Amino acid sequence: MARPFTSLHWKIAALVAAACCAVALVIGLLVHKTTYDRSLFEARAKARDRLAVAAGQQPGPLTKSAIHNPDDLPRPLRDQVRQAGGAPQTWYDTRVAHVPWMWAAQEDGGRWTAVRVPMDLDLLSRKALDRHSAYAALAALAVVLPASALATQLLVRRLRRVAVTARRITDGELDARTGDPGRGNDEIADISAAVDGMAGSLQQRLRTEQQFTADVAHELRTPLMGLVTSAELLPESEATELVRDRVRALRALVEDLLEVSRLDAGAERAELVPVPLGEVVEDSVRRTGLPVHVSTTDAGTVRTDPRRLDRILANLIANAHRHGRPPVSITVHGTTVVVRDRGPGYPAELLAQGPQRFRTGTTERGQGHGLGLTIALGQAQVIRARLEFINAPDGGATVTLSLPAD
Repeated sequence: MARPFTSLHWKIAALVAAACCAVALVIGLLVHKTTYDRSLFEARAKARDRLAVAAGQQPGPLTKSAIHNPDDLPRPLRDQVRQAGGAPQTWYDTRVAHVPWMWAAQEDGGRWTAVRVPMDLDLLSRKALDRHSAYAALAALAVVLPASALATQLLVRRLRRVAVTARRITDGELDARTGDPGRGNDEIADISAAVDGMAGSLQQRLRTEQQFTADVAHELRTPLMGLVTSAELLPESEATELVRDRVRALRALVEDLLEVSRLDAGAERAELVPVPLGEVVEDSVRRTGLPVHVSTTDAGTVRTDPRRLDRILANLIANAHRHGRPPVSITVHGTTVVVRDRGPGYPAELLAQGPQRFRTGTTERGQGHGLGLTIALGQAQVIRARLEFINAPDGGATVTLSLPAD
């Protein structure tokens, strides 16, 4: 799969390429400058030697390039000699780029003597050196870049594995691990160990919370049965009805806690059968006894657990009436069920993190939602369905239940 050029892999490759080019450029400039300076130094020495021979100051073969007419000398060289009081001076003539010369001249009692040394071979040598330096830099770049890209790919692959593991942990898969800490002692191994440690700590805390919820629910069940029996034996009165109502609410809460603990433990198993979605939704709405407008268009057949689907719909409808405002409507289309109310909508925390237990979304009990949506989400996972919580643009909370087709 092609990776975007903004990824760390390409950034490191570009950095290595830039570093190689910078090193090659600096070395090339240093070599060029050193060679150029040495070439000029040797040419000046040779020109001075020839000038001394031409002026008769030292023995040696006479050069045919000796010039005694000052009009034939380059003006910059004549000016240098005059400024130096006639002492020998040199000048590098580059007026003709492909035929450079090194001049040497002096003046002695009005008599001018000058010689010139051709520098075309030196120029060709320097150009060849620059060209071969560029070839060597390109060859080194062709070797270094693939090697650095391969080494970078190994590092990026490890980082990508850590990122994938972190996303799995975010999605609730707390037993996910990177499997990387044993591969070295570098910073990536430290990050991997930190992510694995975080996942282990979260998993342990979640298990402790789940075990606490299950223990509380089981411990409350026995005395609750005694309360239910005792409430039924009380004489009929307004106070008795109030006690029975609170006992029923407490019993529903304990049953919800037990259901949440079973969902957390993964003990729930769905019995999937083909059912007509439209009829199941209408039956569920009818059993709630709450006012809900049902609209069915092209309802399909889904493979699901009718009992668990009924439980999901009942919780969604109850939540819409409890925390939203009427009218509450349900739209069935294909294999999708949309439940909507006209209330203030879901809080931002629920939209970002999903339903959380023991949070009702009411002012007196903080933000979020309670066990109803938590159970609906858990049961949806059991029947391989998907719940999506959003706020409608024109107001109201909307939850979409997507079921697998038969």
